[in-house]
Amino acid sequence: MRLMYRLATLAIALALVGALGTLTVRPSLSDAERAELAESFAFEVLPLNSAPEGARVERETAPGLRHHAGWISAVGAGGTLLDLRGLDRSADVCLVDPRDDSVTLRNAPGSGADDYPVTTLLPEGLPYDHTMAPMGCVPADADEDGDLDVIVYYWGRSPVLFVNTAGPGAVPAEENFTAHEMVEPMQVWNTTALNVADLDGSGSLDVFVGNYFPDGARVLDPEAHTDTRMRMQQSMGSAANAGHNRILLSAPTGEKDTPPVFTDASTALPERAATAWTLAIGFQDLTGNGVPDVYLANDFGNDTMLVNRSAPGELSLESVRGERDMSTPKSQVMGNGSFKGMGVAFTYDDGAELPRVLVSNITTPYALHESNFAFVPTGEGSELLDGTVPYTESSEELGIARSGWAWDIRAGDFDNDGTDEVLQATGFLQGERNRWPELQEIAMGNDQLLEYPMAWPGFSQGDDLSGHETNPFWVQTDDGSYTDLARALGIAEYDVTRSFAFGDVNGDELLDVVVANQWQDSRIMLNRAPGAPPAAVLRLVRPGAAGDGAAVPAIGASVRAGGSGQPEQRHQLYPANGHVGVSDPLVHLAAPRGPLRTTVSWRDADGGQHTADLTVEPGTHTLLLDDDGTVVVR
Repeated sequence: MRLMYRLATLAIALALVGALGTLTVRPSLSDAERAELAESFAFEVLPLNSAPEGARVERETAPGLRHHAGWISAVGAGGTLLDLRGLDRSADVCLVDPRDDSVTLRNAPGSGADDYPVTTLLPEGLPYDHTMAPMGCVPADADEDGDLDVIVYYWGRSPVLFVNTAGPGAVPAEENFTAHEMVEPMQVWNTTALNVADLDGSGSLDVFVGNYFPDGARVLDPEAHTDTRMRMQQSMGSAANAGHNRILLSAPTGEKDTPPVFTDASTALPERAATAWTLAIGFQDLTGNGVPDVYLANDFGNDTMLVNRSAPGELSLESVRGERDMSTPKSQVMGNGSFKGMGVAFTYDDGAELPRVLVSNITTPYALHESNFAFVPTGEGSELLDGTVPYTESSEELGIARSGWAWDIRAGDFDNDGTDEVLQATGFLQGERNRWPELQEIAMGNDQLLEYPMAWPGFSQGDDLSGHETNPFWVQTDDGSYTDLARALGIAEYDVTRSFAFGDVNGDELLDVVVANQWQDSRIMLNRAPGAPPAAVLRLVRPGAAGDGAAVPAIGASVRAGGSGQPEQRHQLYPANGHVGVSDPLVHLAAPRGPLRTTVSWRDADGGQHTADLTVEPGTHTLLLDDDGTVVVR
């Protein structure tokens, strides 16, 4: 009798384990269903660059970091799409290649535009040596004279503004970009993310600088034998000992080719947000008060949601956290996660007032198998002003919880149907020797040892940490969940990718992609979606402070379009959202049934807010958002 009881108990236990196990199995489409879904998409992949002479595969570091130089060398590949020459398409690329620490401007392959010599941006006349390395480039018309300037940020020094002196439409050339310090005197920062927006509602672009290793740490200086500032993270899940994040408010002088006046307003950052290990910055006006709220994707611990309560000239940012209930794990509460935040993107469902917030984390199977985040709105954005977070985490239900060691994440409509697809960058260190056991060991070790570089295991050339993963191309299915079509589309390469940039490279009203790879050639994916319906591609500009008809990108403008049988679509123009990659400042709207009823909202150069209604035809257009509240379609 006792034996029968034990057998029955065992059978019940096994049945429960099996039942629970089935709940962890991700539903998947059949091959036929996946092939049918893939019919709407196609890409032509072109090389963007090739290995430079003397290409490296690892950085030279401070002596105390040499044994895990592979880990230290894991970031620095950045890609940006922009229209430097006024061709009404994303025909130019700013590329950061860690193999020779170069920042270059070049013609985008497949653009159909005339080629020009590769232009290198070097901070001539400013302190710059082998202990400094570029991490990313962000276009921004800082002097508001109608031509795009470029901000380059680095490890080893504070960011540099390259002022474009050539005028709108000129072919890029090295002599036309003059380097200026953004911080006087230059500081030793180690920056891994930088974004631009009008944070205080004054009408001018401000700069949010996300720093990583501690301020002053000479990470890339091989002579830094006695550097006492260098520390690794103090925890794998709650670290707050990074370099200080900074906010630089800008005030254009009104003079062409003259840098604006930058004022450090970093004291507005809550303490925890100021010293987080930030890898990605996302801006979005969630409350409807006309200034962007801020999502910081932070490595080794809590991400941060900052509610923006600013008024012109008065920056005010408040950290908020979601509430945990009985069924929600701590790490899936917005602002309370202990994961490795590396990228952030915003995407709106059809007709939704609030966007989903998508966040990349480490999700490598049999390793640090955490979870990506998909925060789905459950209420009104105005609730954030009361300290309530109207979001719940639903990545598993949506099918995008697991992807690999993930970095940049970016959403865009690749088949012009009004619904965004999602691209995600994956991979860390590519080699032949699996080093996950060593990383697991340090990850489970005592936090009091973690910050000391000498306690870390060796990670160097030839080692592998999630180096053979592919970038998911997430597409929504009929039930609203996502499936990865990268293999079905022939774009599942074993690249170690850091960032993406979206734009319309060849002017065909389809989104194309720059893929920036670490220690490998980067690529351009030209969109060849068969039978895609028309789209309206909008460049939103406003009058610049320098006058004389200067028009500058209207960063922060919002667009609502659709209705009357058209898909309802919402966009906010923050092209540098995410980790390192920067998209061309375009609003891409599906227009399958012709003209679109459109509402545009923006701030003018004096901080005034405007809203206008208009009808937009399919095609590529420039919309001048004037200071009197009118919109002129060009």
